[in-house]
Amino acid sequence: MQRLFPSSSSFLTVTRGIRGSPRMNHAVQARHFARACTSTITNRGSSLLRMSSHSSSSSHTYDVIVVGGGHAGCEAAAASARTGAKTVLVTQKIETVGEMSCNPSIGGIGKGHLVREIDALDGVMGRMIDQAGIHFKILNSRKGPAVRGPRAQADRERYREAMRKELAATPNLTIFQGSVEDLILEDGGRSSSSSSSGSSSSSSGMESHLVGQQKFVRGITTATGETLLAPNVVITTGTFLKGKCYLGKETYAAGRHLRNSLELEAPSIGLSVTLEEKLGLPLGRLKTGTPPRLDGKTIDWSSLEEQPSDDPPRAFSYLNADGGVALANRLIKCHKTFTTQTTHELVLKNAHLLPDYDGDGGRGVGPRYCPSLFKKVERFPDRNSHIVWLEPEGLDTDVVYPNGLSGPFPVDVQELILHSIPGLEEVKIVVPGYDVEYDYVDPRSLSHSLEVKNVQGLYLAGQICGTTGYEEAAAQGLVAGANAGLKAGGREGLVIGRDEGYIGVLVDDLVTKGTNEPYRMFTSRAEYRLSLRADNADLRLTEKGWKAGVVGEGRMEALREREGRVALAMGQLEAFVLPVRTWMTMEETKGLEISVRDGAPKSAAEVLSLKDITLGEMEALMMKVVPSMPADEDQGEGVRQIFPTPDAAKDTVEAACKYRFYLERQEKEMDSWRRNAALRIPMDITYSRENFPSLSAEEIQKLAAHRPVTFHAASQISGITPHSLVYLFNYVTKKGKAEKREKEALRGGRGGREGGREAEIVTHHWQELEEQETEKGLMQEDRQQQQQQQQQQQQQEQEAAKANAGSG
Repeated sequence: MQRLFPSSSSFLTVTRGIRGSPRMNHAVQARHFARACTSTITNRGSSLLRMSSHSSSSSHTYDVIVVGGGHAGCEAAAASARTGAKTVLVTQKIETVGEMSCNPSIGGIGKGHLVREIDALDGVMGRMIDQAGIHFKILNSRKGPAVRGPRAQADRERYREAMRKELAATPNLTIFQGSVEDLILEDGGRSSSSSSSGSSSSSSGMESHLVGQQKFVRGITTATGETLLAPNVVITTGTFLKGKCYLGKETYAAGRHLRNSLELEAPSIGLSVTLEEKLGLPLGRLKTGTPPRLDGKTIDWSSLEEQPSDDPPRAFSYLNADGGVALANRLIKCHKTFTTQTTHELVLKNAHLLPDYDGDGGRGVGPRYCPSLFKKVERFPDRNSHIVWLEPEGLDTDVVYPNGLSGPFPVDVQELILHSIPGLEEVKIVVPGYDVEYDYVDPRSLSHSLEVKNVQGLYLAGQICGTTGYEEAAAQGLVAGANAGLKAGGREGLVIGRDEGYIGVLVDDLVTKGTNEPYRMFTSRAEYRLSLRADNADLRLTEKGWKAGVVGEGRMEALREREGRVALAMGQLEAFVLPVRTWMTMEETKGLEISVRDGAPKSAAEVLSLKDITLGEMEALMMKVVPSMPADEDQGEGVRQIFPTPDAAKDTVEAACKYRFYLERQEKEMDSWRRNAALRIPMDITYSRENFPSLSAEEIQKLAAHRPVTFHAASQISGITPHSLVYLFNYVTKKGKAEKREKEALRGGRGGREGGREAEIVTHHWQELEEQETEKGLMQEDRQQQQQQQQQQQQQEQEAAKANAGSG
């Protein structure tokens, strides 16, 4: 085994007392490990790397400074540079740029949509995972196109190396190694470096900062005294903002461990103080966790269920749709196992050994949908097991990531828990799991460009805004970096609407609703999710990005080519028209439930909208029929030859046909929703699972706590999804109708009709059916989609498995 962590014996040297001395208590064990970790923090000097033509003087000038080399920072730096802005990426360690510090994977349900949108805007994440991916899967592949989520397992080392090479080759971008100590701010014409020695601001003082005199950012200073000047600074500090690591009851100041190592990366303290005290920004504490890394040679793979990669794998980047992924011939298998009742007993028995966090009265505030093992056992006491995915971290290492087992128990307890799981009875830990808690800024302090409202030129992106996950961070980084670069060039910024992309949903949710727990993207957060699919991100966003100045000509050429493919396929489907009776008697389509109400001829595109036929089957039928069709315009004279749709356009063409009627309903629904947002919600509603079976436990909990008085107020509650608002809307309007009928019956008559307009709404295809639905085929599709949505919501709450990959 080629170990990135020195060896298991090195780990045992640090934790020798854990196995060798049963008298050593948990606190002492953790303290030994924490001290060993802390002793490995290194202080390296700063250095200018790549594309730096000036000498290493103490002051350098740029258009945009990006602080942090994680996923948000990489996308921010690349996006800023693409606008033509002279950009510098400042990172503590060059070798950790692009590091996957938690799960070695990209994508998932909702998250995969973000990666496709990043790629559509010429971002780098999609192309990097195509270079480094070793296991690809389309999640929800049996469900509708709108909720399918591309996901890929990465080779950690190859991903990091690919990202470093990509940034090194990016024009206008310099990488600078150093630790950012402070911001340089200008206030009322005075330029000064903000100090962390000021007194803490009161809440009223923070308010005055937010609404008072505007400040301007002018650059940053480093721990070793360098000054970098720029009118635009993007902060992407991840978990480093006053970061604190936890292992059992022991704590140590750090942003994270270096990969599979005792060595730590120091936290950023000065920036946190500056943001709160000098800028008056409201800060909170969030936490995340990472599981222990395992020695794959000590796992009993023969007893576990395999999960092979999709073959052939689907590329993330639209630029690789034809060429495929780099390691297609070296794909690996992941494996599945489960926790046991013994596992859960050990978790509960040792719960008192878990850390005392700063946030939430010592409990800490972690990701709701990627919970620790303890949270899963506590939240679902009726479950006897939870899925654990064993995911190899690379082609050249035996280190394995156990997805679903995060929890900072003392090391010996982690071993006991692991040994209670099938296949892991003899497993050895390469490095133990731990938690990290960090500061974040209330994202309501930001505009939709992710610029701080009271500080001109200061942008925030990533976990500093309260999100969790590589993909959410990268999406924000692209928005912040693009807007910083565009502002430097005096151009209009890039703002993506909720109806244009999941990136728009993400940013809008953050800056309008805020968040009090790590925010994770789901498809259910988008009211326009039928049109915001992973297959059409380029058709939605690439031209917008090109007009803004963040997308290059090569990307636009690729878009035009794909648009042509989609248009050709749609054109021949629309032009192939047959009488309804003909469709109903053909062997391939006679079982379809085709409406004959109007008797009008139907195109292949219309018939393809039905659920029991695929694009491939339809094109095969067309190819069979066309040669024998009469030369009659009504019988399809415009189609004399059928061209199979290229693979790169198939998903888009089929989804456009399948959703054609639903998209019309979606638009009507949202229009009705906007008209009725001021409708009042009765205060006597009981928010329960019985009344609202389609709502998640989180949504029921938050509605019961806030008790909003209008639907607009309900829409402003973080975590309440658009389709749940629609469900609530239907419940309230139906309840009102029932009460009205009851009152009229008591009065002995139906009574006069109310003068006000009756509230109307057309339901989503996953919602309960309204009485006016008469099309049998649509009704069956609606029921199926409703069940799928309910199952997805339950899965989101009960499993932090594949859909939560990458949210470290």
